[in-house]
Amino acid sequence: MVASDKVHVLKHPLVNARLSKLRQMSTTGKEFREGIRDISTILGIEASRDLEEETFSGETPVGPFTGSVIKPKIGLTPILRAGMGMTDALLELFPAARVYHLGIYREKVSLQPVEYYAKLPPNPTVDEVFLLDPLIATGGTACAALNMILEWGIPVNKIKLLCVLASQDGLSRVHKEYPGVEIWVSAVDPHLTPNGLISPGLGDTGDRLYNTLKDKAL
Repeated sequence: MVASDKVHVLKHPLVNARLSKLRQMSTTGKEFREGIRDISTILGIEASRDLEEETFSGETPVGPFTGSVIKPKIGLTPILRAGMGMTDALLELFPAARVYHLGIYREKVSLQPVEYYAKLPPNPTVDEVFLLDPLIATGGTACAALNMILEWGIPVNKIKLLCVLASQDGLSRVHKEYPGVEIWVSAVDPHLTPNGLISPGLGDTGDRLYNTLKDKAL
């Protein structure tokens, strides 16, 4: 296990139960989407504990009070397509967040990331970014996405990587290449298969989210 104050592994009975449901082959697409959303909500809440607040004065029906709002402008960068399964949960927490999609896929033979789409404006329009990637397998895709965000101009200490499940090797790689990035993950599996899949893992998250697993058998 990676030992660092930048790597946070959730230890919560609700998360464990939902993750166990996600692992099962019998779980339907609807149930899978709901589970990813539930875990993403918890990840978002935990990862936002240290966000800076701005206070204001207001009135309740009874009397004055001092309230607060989130000060930084938040950006969400889901990695297509599986990262979209996490996006709605984070938008519930940050309704005003701006969403910038990143298209990266892993080449089947080399397992290297290939960038094919980036919806980033010329200059940063947000203060902090939540990078959304349900799985960190080899870590290549997450590292490629982090490099894109850093090149965009977001400081490393203003990026939080949220993922539902990681392999130990993938998590170690991301932390080694980007030690300043804060990582929040609900669980870590010990192994990778020869073709780069997390074991026991969840299977192909994109296919399970969008009911396209059977298409590969056609």
